[in-house]
Amino acid sequence: MPNFNKMNAKMGAPHAQAPKGTAKRLFSMIARGNILRLVVVVLAIIVSAAASVGASVFLESLIDDYIKPLLLMDAPVFTDLLNALAGMACLYAAGLIATYLYNRIMVTVSQRTLKDIRDRMFSHMQSLPIRYFDTHPHGDIMSVYTNDVDTLRQMISQSIPQAMSSVISIIAVFCSMLVMSWQLTIVVLICVAFMLVVVRKIAHKSGMYFMQQQADLGKLNGYIEEMIEGQKVVKVFCHEEKAKEGFDRLNDKLAGSARLANKYANILMPAMNNIGNLQYVILAIVGGAIALNGGGLTLGAIAAFLQLSKSFTQPISQISQQLNSIIMALAGASRVFALMDEQSEQDEGYVTLVNAKYDQSGELVETTERTGIWAWKHPHEDGTLTYTKLTGDVRFFDVDFAYTPEKPILHDITLFAKPGQKLAFVGSTGAGKTTITNLINRFYDIADGKIRYDGININKIKKDDLRRSLGIVLQDTNLFTGTVRENIRYGRLDATDEEIEVAAKLANADEFIRRLPEGYDTMLTDNGANLSQGQRQLIAIARAAVADPPVMILDEATSSIDTRTEALVQQGMDGLMYGRTVFVIAHRLSTVRNSDAIMVLEHGRIIERGSHNELIAQKGVYYQLYTGAFEME
Repeated sequence: MPNFNKMNAKMGAPHAQAPKGTAKRLFSMIARGNILRLVVVVLAIIVSAAASVGASVFLESLIDDYIKPLLLMDAPVFTDLLNALAGMACLYAAGLIATYLYNRIMVTVSQRTLKDIRDRMFSHMQSLPIRYFDTHPHGDIMSVYTNDVDTLRQMISQSIPQAMSSVISIIAVFCSMLVMSWQLTIVVLICVAFMLVVVRKIAHKSGMYFMQQQADLGKLNGYIEEMIEGQKVVKVFCHEEKAKEGFDRLNDKLAGSARLANKYANILMPAMNNIGNLQYVILAIVGGAIALNGGGLTLGAIAAFLQLSKSFTQPISQISQQLNSIIMALAGASRVFALMDEQSEQDEGYVTLVNAKYDQSGELVETTERTGIWAWKHPHEDGTLTYTKLTGDVRFFDVDFAYTPEKPILHDITLFAKPGQKLAFVGSTGAGKTTITNLINRFYDIADGKIRYDGININKIKKDDLRRSLGIVLQDTNLFTGTVRENIRYGRLDATDEEIEVAAKLANADEFIRRLPEGYDTMLTDNGANLSQGQRQLIAIARAAVADPPVMILDEATSSIDTRTEALVQQGMDGLMYGRTVFVIAHRLSTVRNSDAIMVLEHGRIIERGSHNELIAQKGVYYQLYTGAFEME
């Protein structure tokens, strides 16, 4: 597999701000399927804001109409005051219920939205080409699912409703202040204008560093994931201190961007509060001066206006505070959408793979039964269908390939594998052996030349059907959380328990599986950490065997098996390979001696081809490799 030094920066690179359209796209996803809930939320926010403003406005009447008259009475009667306070309590209760309602609904909206986003991301990720995973750190991809999605949760459930409530409150309070005193309203607007200047300067800095923080967090997660996977290697080579240095470097970078982001975020609220307190003092002075000069302001009006001014500046402070969460969420959303916008694997193929059988006239026809006979189904422009039996004839014609344009890997590769033949590729690491099998699978598409499968250009075969015709055993085994039986059944989901056990016997895995605590029902976790490397490889071979594919690709399939076990596995592999076209990649040359043809690769070119005996007789590179290996044995 290629080692790319330049990682795609589209997901991880920081921006000064989220790409244009991110907010609009996010809100459209929030609205999808939640329109009715959002309408109820808006109505509840209006009720909550109206209750808050109404309580502030009521303060003028409470002081001037109820409290002041009582101060002048010799025998005050508190009935009217108590009734007024009861009305005020009902107003607050209505606001409290409305606030609870919209917060409760937004929790549901946020979880539904996040589930939808995760579902869409994972579904889209399954359609991405192998190239994407080869060029993006896996920990960084995982960070999108966890950290970046979590930033959206806080924004949807808290920041958005808080911002909506604040906007509605600001409008309602402004209208009330304007009716009460236009002079004091002007003073408030001057103070607010100063606030907005402060918010803009601080929020810009904060947003920039929040974007950087999310990118740094993804890089740190990628490094941690690498260290966890390679922990044995770290310990074997006493690389702990170096690993710590690498972690500290990335952690310091994250801490630096997070410190700067939160520094500006934490400065914002105290700055807003102090400006609000200063405004409160100025309003009290100006309001008192207007009242003393006969401006028509009463004590109750001044008290109510002061309360309204707090109700006006407080939402602005809340918006500025939520702005940081929104900016961080948009930074996370931009990374989420970057993943979702990655181009899916393109497939222009139209030839499909079907089960087939011969009818009474000897013609090949499609069937739903599993007959062991496969055929390529060709649709034609005139609506007719033709069927070509899958025999496993694979041919390369003058194939060139490069993972990156400046570094070609394969040059002018021409080879053929006749049905039922076993072809082996040998050569030094990096010679291009695995790359050839990647091209057969169409994990990557060739730059030049042609690859034909049973006479069909593989570009015309649908990728899923092409890959269904191929069984692969990789050098690096991947076992999933589940039972041994489920891991083998991964090769063919409709395989019966009997077929699974037959496949395990074919791979000589049955004996050790039955010795496990629960046999075939033993749970495997952490990529089969409770098994030896050789046992994991045997299960992978059994998984390929149960798929019963017409063509097999064995990429160092026995590299992790000891010599004694290899002899047993080789017997099973011979049974598995019988009647199939097989491509074998091996460094252990003893495993390829019985191949029909052996190709020696060097620097992406086939330099020798022939049977074992023919290549030994040539006394070329293969001879040197084989005799060297023989002497080592």
